[in-house]
Amino acid sequence: MNVLGVGRSSFRTAVAALRNTQTSRALATTARPYVPPASLEHVAPPRPRRSRIKTKPESSAFFTGRAGYYDSIDSLESAIHHSQRALKNLHLLPLPAFAKEALPPLQTVWKTKEDMSELLSAKLTTSRYRRVTGLLGQLNDHRRVADVGGYAELSSGLSSVLETFERDNKDAVLARGIRKPVKFDEYGRSYTVGKRKESAARVWIIPVKQRAAPAPTETQAASPDFGTVDPISIDSDPTAAVSMTEVLVNGMPLAKCFPLPADRERIIRPFRLTGLLGAYNVFAIVRGGGTTGQSGAVAHGIAKGLAAHVPDIELILKRSKLIRRDPRMVERKKTGLAKARKRYAWVKR
Repeated sequence: MNVLGVGRSSFRTAVAALRNTQTSRALATTARPYVPPASLEHVAPPRPRRSRIKTKPESSAFFTGRAGYYDSIDSLESAIHHSQRALKNLHLLPLPAFAKEALPPLQTVWKTKEDMSELLSAKLTTSRYRRVTGLLGQLNDHRRVADVGGYAELSSGLSSVLETFERDNKDAVLARGIRKPVKFDEYGRSYTVGKRKESAARVWIIPVKQRAAPAPTETQAASPDFGTVDPISIDSDPTAAVSMTEVLVNGMPLAKCFPLPADRERIIRPFRLTGLLGAYNVFAIVRGGGTTGQSGAVAHGIAKGLAAHVPDIELILKRSKLIRRDPRMVERKKTGLAKARKRYAWVKR
């Protein structure tokens, strides 16, 4: 009898018995414990799960993250399509180039990019903002055509759409570039304000009234004497206006207030360009700045006053850039430089 074989078989039997014991213990510990039914009388039964009903989004662009932006684009494009089709049916489109240029302008001021983003509930980039304003411009062109064609109903419908995207202070923004009209007093004097650099001038312009020559008497008409001329006495008629042109600045004559010829020429330039030299008297009060700024401010005020007295010369003064204030200012000094642009001399040692 083989002793080694008997030992191996007994070892295998012992290992198998040990494995069965571990398996039975594991199953015994992981099995569901027994709970008596009497202990579950006061326990509420579990609620059944309710199936959630998913509703369909109102907007087709809901999952894009910019539903307000894309919905507005769709609505504007549909409005352009319908208005264009209506104008074509009314034989108002397409218009030739000369007819488009003749249309009266309808100035609009759209909301800023930030306000438009708040309106559409989506952050707008520059390209998206330009796309929205481009579509609004097309609608505005259709409104202009409808206004000229006399179709008030179509024009009012487009206006209601465009007013949503316009600024609240539209009138105030459009009035910024409009110059206020110059007012005249009971004596025909105009009052204007001119500015240049740090100087500001108040200018009064009075037209020169030429006094009519006295009518000749019968004796003078019978025997005219061309060798002698009777002087016109101002004291004889106190209501007569002086026919001599005078420019007073701060109560002083022009030559005394501005010794430099360039400053005097700058003040007289509006009169020379318009051919009105000697037609008006000028009284100015100027404050601030130097002689260059003060002379430019007086010239600016004179140009505005002359344009008010003679509207035909306004185009000449505009082309000469005299009505608009000169925006140039003195450039500030830079650190490390002698002046604004002048540098110190560099010497190699």
